[in-house]
Amino acid sequence: MARYGMVIDLKKCIGCWSCTISCKEEHFLPKGVFWNRVLISESGKYPAVKKEMYPVLCNHCKEAACVDVCPTGATYKREDGIVVVDADKCIGCRYCLIACPYQQRTPYRDDKAEWFPGQGLTEFEKIGRVLYPLQKGTMTKCNFCAERIDDGLKKGLKPGEDNEATPACVIGCPVNARIFGDLDDPSSKVSELIKVRRGYQLHPDLGTDPSVYYIS
Repeated sequence: MARYGMVIDLKKCIGCWSCTISCKEEHFLPKGVFWNRVLISESGKYPAVKKEMYPVLCNHCKEAACVDVCPTGATYKREDGIVVVDADKCIGCRYCLIACPYQQRTPYRDDKAEWFPGQGLTEFEKIGRVLYPLQKGTMTKCNFCAERIDDGLKKGLKPGEDNEATPACVIGCPVNARIFGDLDDPSSKVSELIKVRRGYQLHPDLGTDPSVYYIS
Protein backbone atom coordinates (compact mmCIF):
# COMPACT_ATOMS: atom_id res chain seq x y z
CA MET A 1 0.00 0.00 0.00
CA ALA A 2 1.24 3.45 -0.92
CA ARG A 3 1.61 6.30 1.57
CA TYR A 4 0.67 9.45 -0.25
CA GLY A 5 2.32 12.81 0.31
CA MET A 6 3.02 16.15 -1.29
CA VAL A 7 6.08 18.29 -1.98
CA ILE A 8 5.68 22.05 -2.35
CA ASP A 9 8.43 23.95 -4.16
CA LEU A 10 8.63 27.39 -2.56
CA LYS A 11 10.96 28.64 -5.30
CA LYS A 12 8.24 28.07 -7.88
CA CYS A 13 5.21 29.28 -5.92
CA ILE A 14 4.04 32.70 -7.13
CA GLY A 15 1.24 33.19 -4.63
CA CYS A 16 -1.50 33.13 -7.27
CA TRP A 17 -3.98 31.24 -5.03
CA SER A 18 -4.81 28.78 -7.82
CA CYS A 19 -4.49 25.95 -5.28
CA THR A 20 -7.06 27.64 -3.04
CA ILE A 21 -9.54 28.20 -5.86
CA SER A 22 -9.02 24.72 -7.35
CA CYS A 23 -9.72 23.20 -3.96
CA LYS A 24 -12.88 25.24 -3.40
CA GLU A 25 -14.19 24.34 -6.85
CA GLU A 26 -13.39 20.65 -6.50
CA HIS A 27 -15.16 20.31 -3.15
CA PHE A 28 -17.81 23.03 -3.60
CA LEU A 29 -16.59 24.64 -0.39
CA PRO A 30 -18.95 27.27 1.01
CA LYS A 31 -18.17 30.85 1.88
CA GLY A 32 -15.52 31.16 4.58
CA VAL A 33 -14.28 27.56 4.30
CA PHE A 34 -10.75 27.04 2.96
CA TRP A 35 -8.84 23.77 2.89
CA ASN A 36 -5.88 25.31 1.06
CA ARG A 37 -4.39 28.67 1.95
CA VAL A 38 -1.34 30.68 0.96
CA LEU A 39 0.41 32.68 3.66
CA ILE A 40 2.18 35.72 2.21
CA SER A 41 4.71 37.86 4.04
CA GLU A 42 7.72 40.08 3.42
CA SER A 43 11.21 39.94 4.83
CA GLY A 44 14.19 42.28 4.69
CA LYS A 45 14.36 46.03 4.47
CA TYR A 46 13.95 48.39 1.54
CA PRO A 47 15.32 48.17 -1.09
CA ALA A 48 16.21 44.52 -0.42
CA VAL A 49 12.70 43.32 0.36
CA LYS A 50 11.68 39.75 -0.38
CA LYS A 51 8.11 38.52 -0.75
CA GLU A 52 7.58 35.04 0.66
CA MET A 53 4.77 32.62 -0.11
CA TYR A 54 3.93 29.66 2.08
CA PRO A 55 1.10 27.38 0.91
CA VAL A 56 -0.45 25.44 3.79
CA LEU A 57 -2.95 22.57 4.03
CA CYS A 58 -3.62 19.53 6.18
CA ASN A 59 -0.31 17.72 6.61
CA HIS A 60 -1.84 14.21 6.78
CA CYS A 61 0.55 13.34 9.57
CA LYS A 62 1.80 9.81 10.05
CA GLU A 63 1.36 10.32 13.80
CA ALA A 64 -1.73 12.51 13.59
CA ALA A 65 -2.64 14.29 16.81
CA CYS A 66 -6.18 14.88 15.54
CA VAL A 67 -6.76 11.14 15.21
CA ASP A 68 -5.56 10.51 18.75
CA VAL A 69 -7.94 13.01 20.37
CA CYS A 70 -11.11 12.30 18.36
CA PRO A 71 -13.57 10.71 20.83
CA THR A 72 -15.81 9.10 18.20
CA GLY A 73 -13.32 7.88 15.61
CA ALA A 74 -14.68 10.39 13.10
CA THR A 75 -11.15 11.48 12.27
CA TYR A 76 -9.10 8.52 11.13
CA LYS A 77 -6.12 7.65 8.96
CA ARG A 78 -6.58 5.45 5.92
CA GLU A 79 -4.13 2.70 4.98
CA ASP A 80 -2.65 5.01 2.35
CA GLY A 81 -1.83 7.63 5.00
CA ILE A 82 -4.61 10.08 4.13
CA VAL A 83 -6.35 11.53 7.19
CA VAL A 84 -10.09 12.01 6.65
CA VAL A 85 -13.21 12.97 8.61
CA ASP A 86 -16.38 10.85 8.70
CA ALA A 87 -19.07 13.53 9.03
CA ASP A 88 -21.62 10.95 10.17
CA LYS A 89 -19.51 10.27 13.26
CA CYS A 90 -18.30 13.82 13.92
CA ILE A 91 -20.01 15.51 16.90
CA GLY A 92 -18.34 18.89 16.38
CA CYS A 93 -16.46 18.84 19.69
CA ARG A 94 -13.47 20.54 18.01
CA TYR A 95 -10.88 18.50 19.89
CA CYS A 96 -9.15 17.95 16.56
CA LEU A 97 -9.07 21.69 15.88
CA ILE A 98 -7.32 22.30 19.20
CA ALA A 99 -4.94 19.36 18.81
CA CYS A 100 -3.82 20.16 15.24
CA PRO A 101 -0.47 21.98 15.50
CA TYR A 102 -0.91 23.29 11.95
CA GLN A 103 -4.33 24.93 12.44
CA GLN A 104 -5.82 23.09 9.48
CA ARG A 105 -9.35 22.39 10.66
CA THR A 106 -12.45 24.40 9.77
CA PRO A 107 -15.87 23.99 11.39
CA TYR A 108 -18.87 24.09 9.07
CA ARG A 109 -21.14 26.38 11.05
CA ASP A 110 -23.87 27.69 8.77
CA ASP A 111 -25.62 25.58 6.15
CA LYS A 112 -27.91 28.49 5.26
CA ALA A 113 -25.17 30.94 4.30
CA GLU A 114 -25.22 32.20 0.71
CA TRP A 115 -22.38 33.58 -1.37
CA PHE A 116 -24.63 36.56 -2.11
CA PRO A 117 -26.86 37.04 0.96
CA GLY A 118 -30.51 37.54 0.15
CA GLN A 119 -30.17 36.57 -3.50
CA GLY A 120 -30.61 32.83 -3.17
CA LEU A 121 -28.19 30.03 -3.92
CA THR A 122 -26.07 30.22 -7.06
CA GLU A 123 -26.02 27.26 -9.45
CA PHE A 124 -22.58 26.40 -8.07
CA GLU A 125 -23.96 26.20 -4.55
CA LYS A 126 -26.98 24.14 -5.62
CA ILE A 127 -24.80 21.60 -7.42
CA GLY A 128 -22.38 21.46 -4.49
CA ARG A 129 -25.11 20.63 -2.00
CA VAL A 130 -26.01 17.63 -4.12
CA LEU A 131 -22.57 16.39 -5.17
CA TYR A 132 -20.50 17.30 -2.12
CA PRO A 133 -22.80 18.02 0.82
CA LEU A 134 -21.30 19.13 4.12
CA GLN A 135 -23.00 18.60 7.46
CA LYS A 136 -23.63 21.53 9.75
CA GLY A 137 -21.72 21.36 13.03
CA THR A 138 -18.99 19.04 11.76
CA MET A 139 -15.30 19.66 11.18
CA THR A 140 -13.86 19.87 7.66
CA LYS A 141 -10.34 19.71 6.23
CA CYS A 142 -8.27 18.83 3.18
CA ASN A 143 -8.57 15.16 2.29
CA PHE A 144 -5.91 15.06 -0.46
CA CYS A 145 -8.87 14.70 -2.86
CA ALA A 146 -9.28 11.11 -1.67
CA GLU A 147 -12.30 10.64 -3.91
CA ARG A 148 -10.20 11.47 -6.99
CA ILE A 149 -7.49 9.08 -5.86
CA ASP A 150 -9.95 6.25 -5.21
CA ASP A 151 -11.79 6.72 -8.50
CA GLY A 152 -8.51 6.94 -10.38
CA LEU A 153 -7.11 3.78 -8.84
CA LYS A 154 -10.25 1.89 -9.88
CA LYS A 155 -9.46 2.93 -13.46
CA GLY A 156 -5.85 1.78 -13.17
CA LEU A 157 -4.48 5.32 -12.95
CA LYS A 158 -1.52 6.42 -10.84
CA PRO A 159 -1.90 9.28 -8.33
CA GLY A 160 0.63 12.02 -8.97
CA GLU A 161 1.07 11.05 -12.61
CA ASP A 162 -2.45 10.85 -14.01
CA ASN A 163 -4.54 13.99 -13.53
CA GLU A 164 -7.77 12.14 -12.85
CA ALA A 165 -6.15 10.48 -9.82
CA THR A 166 -4.31 13.52 -8.49
CA PRO A 167 -5.41 16.26 -6.04
CA ALA A 168 -7.02 19.28 -7.68
CA CYS A 169 -4.56 21.75 -6.14
CA VAL A 170 -1.65 19.93 -7.80
CA ILE A 171 -3.32 19.98 -11.20
CA GLY A 172 -4.41 23.61 -10.85
CA CYS A 173 -0.96 24.98 -10.01
CA PRO A 174 0.20 26.89 -13.13
CA VAL A 175 3.88 26.66 -12.22
CA ASN A 176 3.94 23.02 -11.07
CA ALA A 177 4.97 24.00 -7.57
CA ARG A 178 3.10 21.01 -6.12
CA ILE A 179 4.14 17.41 -6.62
CA PHE A 180 2.15 14.43 -5.36
CA GLY A 181 3.05 10.78 -5.02
CA ASP A 182 4.01 7.77 -2.91
CA LEU A 183 6.38 8.61 -0.06
CA ASP A 184 7.15 4.93 0.49
CA ASP A 185 8.35 4.48 -3.08
CA PRO A 186 12.03 5.56 -3.20
CA SER A 187 11.81 6.00 -6.96
CA SER A 188 8.77 8.31 -6.89
CA LYS A 189 9.24 11.96 -7.79
CA VAL A 190 8.26 13.13 -4.32
CA SER A 191 10.81 10.83 -2.67
CA GLU A 192 13.54 11.93 -5.06
CA LEU A 193 12.80 15.63 -4.51
CA ILE A 194 12.82 15.22 -0.74
CA LYS A 195 16.19 13.49 -0.93
CA VAL A 196 17.90 15.65 -3.55
CA ARG A 197 16.42 19.01 -2.56
CA ARG A 198 16.48 18.30 1.17
CA GLY A 199 12.76 18.52 1.72
CA TYR A 200 11.65 19.51 5.19
CA GLN A 201 8.48 19.28 7.24
CA LEU A 202 6.76 21.90 9.36
CA HIS A 203 7.45 21.52 13.10
CA PRO A 204 9.28 18.19 12.89
CA ASP A 205 10.03 18.58 16.59
CA LEU A 206 6.40 17.78 17.42
CA GLY A 207 6.82 14.19 16.25
CA THR A 208 3.76 14.16 13.97
CA ASP A 209 5.77 13.23 10.86
CA PRO A 210 3.78 15.26 8.26
CA SER A 211 3.24 13.93 4.74
CA VAL A 212 3.67 17.42 3.28
CA TYR A 213 7.25 18.52 2.57
CA TYR A 214 8.68 21.84 1.42
CA ILE A 215 11.71 22.48 -0.76
CA SER A 216 13.39 25.82 -1.35
